Amino acid sequence: MNILIIGSGGRESAFAWKIAQSPQITQLYIAPGNAGTGYYGQNVPIKTTDFEGIADFVLKHAVDLVLVGPEEPLVNGIHDYFLGRADLRHIPVIGPQRAGAQLEGSKDFAKQFMVRHGIPTAASKSFDKATLAEGLAYLETQKFPIVLKADGLAAGKGVLICATLEEAKAELQAMLADAKFGAASSKVVIEAYLAGIELSVFVLTDGDSYKVLPSAKDYKRIGEGDTGLNTGGMGSVSPVPFADNEFLDKVEERIIIPTINGLKTDGIPYKGFIFIGLMNVNGDPYVIEYNVRMGDPETESVLPRIESDLVDLLQGVAQGDLFERSFTLSPKTAATVVLVSGGYPGSFESGKAISNIENVKDSIVFHAGTKGENGVVHTSGGRVLAVTALEDTLFDALQQATADAGRIYFEGKYFRKDIGFDLL
Repeated sequence: MNILIIGSGGRESAFAWKIAQSPQITQLYIAPGNAGTGYYGQNVPIKTTDFEGIADFVLKHAVDLVLVGPEEPLVNGIHDYFLGRADLRHIPVIGPQRAGAQLEGSKDFAKQFMVRHGIPTAASKSFDKATLAEGLAYLETQKFPIVLKADGLAAGKGVLICATLEEAKAELQAMLADAKFGAASSKVVIEAYLAGIELSVFVLTDGDSYKVLPSAKDYKRIGEGDTGLNTGGMGSVSPVPFADNEFLDKVEERIIIPTINGLKTDGIPYKGFIFIGLMNVNGDPYVIEYNVRMGDPETESVLPRIESDLVDLLQGVAQGDLFERSFTLSPKTAATVVLVSGGYPGSFESGKAISNIENVKDSIVFHAGTKGENGVVHTSGGRVLAVTALEDTLFDALQQATADAGRIYFEGKYFRKDIGFDLL
C-alpha cells in the first residue's frame, strides 16, 4: 500500500513512525511533514489545506489511503472534496466529512448534539454579538468559576476559565465584540465549570462499529504544577491510572455508544478518530469536548502502546469491516515530555539548531516543530519535540522520558519536569 499522512506535527510524526512498521506499506508519504517524519517516509511540500495539490499528488503516486492528522482540513471538507471527484472517491480518507467534523468545528453544534442524544456534559448556553447583552445578563445568574469557549477553531487557545463575574464579562465582551479569537469567537458557549480530573479517550470508527483505543491524560499549562498559560500540550501519559475498567465501562455505555448511535440517527457519516475529552467528576464521566482527530501530544503516548499493525485497523475503517479487526495493547505505560521553544506559548524564535537527538537510546523522539537544513535539524515551531518512554511502570516511564528530554539541546529549550507526577 501507498499511504499519505496529512500534517506536520508530533501527532503525524507518531503516525509515520507506527505506520512505517507495517508489512503492508510500500511507500509512505507525509504532507508537508517535518524533519522527523522524513526518517519514516517521504515528505511532500504540500499544505494541509491545498486540496487540489493533495489530489494531484494522490493520483500521480497511486496513493491507496489518506490519513488526515489535523482538524483544519477536516473542518474545511477534505473528505467531501475526495467524495465529490469521480477520479478520487475510490480512495479512502480516514477522517470525517465536513458534517461530522462540526463536532470539533463548532462547540455549539457539539453541545446541541450531546443534549439531543442524552450524553452527559456541563450545562451551557450560546451567545453571539447580537445577543451579547443577554450573555452578560446570563453570566449574572451563574456560579463561578465559569467556562467561556470560542465556538470555532482557535488552535486550542479558545477556552477560558473565569474566576469572577467581572472577569467573565470582560472576556465575553472581548470575544464577541472585539473578536479576541477572530471569527472563531463570533459565537461563544458559556458553560458550567466541572470540578474533577481530565482525561481523553480515543475511538476509531467506520461509522457503524468502533474500537476503543487507550486512554491518555495530557498537560496543557506551560508551568510546572499546572500553572501559567495554556499551550497545545506539554506532555501526556497513557494509560490513565484512575481510568479503571469500571470507569471506562461507564464511558463506553454513557458516551461512546450514544455518540456513534447519535451520528447514525442524525445521518452523519463518520469514518475516522473521535477524541473524547472527559472530566471524571466523582467517578462519573462528562464530555468537555469532542475532537475529530487524534490529540497531540496524546498520540505520542497512545500509539507506542499499540503492538499490532495500525494499518489493519485503518483498512477496517476504509472497508467498513472494523468489527472484524482486532488489535493488541502493551501492558506498559507510556510517558511523553514535550520540548518547546523559549517564550512559547507567547512569541518565540525559530531556526535554533538542535543537537544530541541521536544520543537518546531508551525513548522515542517524535518531531513536531522541526525542519532539516543541510543535514542539521532546526526548530520551526513552538512545540519542537516530544520524547516518549515506554516502561513497566508510570514512574519509570516518567523518569526515562524526563531524563532523555534533558539530553537534547537547543537554545531556549524548555520542558516541564513534573509531567504525570500528580498521578504517582
